[in-house]
Amino acid sequence: MPRQNTCPADFPPFILSQIEHMAQRIVAARKARGETQAQWAQQLGISQPTMARLERGDPAIATATYVMCLWLVNPQLNLLQLLDSPTPPAAAAALSTPPHTVLPGAPDANPDNAAMAQPPHSPADEFASLLAQWNNAVQ
Repeated sequence: MPRQNTCPADFPPFILSQIEHMAQRIVAARKARGETQAQWAQQLGISQPTMARLERGDPAIATATYVMCLWLVNPQLNLLQLLDSPTPPAAAAALSTPPHTVLPGAPDANPDNAAMAQPPHSPADEFASLLAQWNNAVQ
């Protein structure tokens, strides 16, 4: 089976938003420790410009690099625990909504959009689910 990658431009808005929020928290954690981007980049084995891109929420940065950053923030991080908890209803709705569909309650919401919902089917959708669960777990 050929390898299939999802272009970051094709990620659902929910995914992009979660990545941006995660990046903001990473910046806050780094600054709270009084550490520089260069110091974190060295610990992660990446360049300082890549660390800057990560802190801007660049979705093209490797998932493993984001996970390593999360580990720097919390060494007790266990992503497998995210798989044990059910997906929150709001995240499930966002994940099952195609990118062109407006979620209920959003401006210009249309109740007929619910009929267009599809189950998660791509690696990006699975990653969104993990991010949503992590976000709710840390709040």
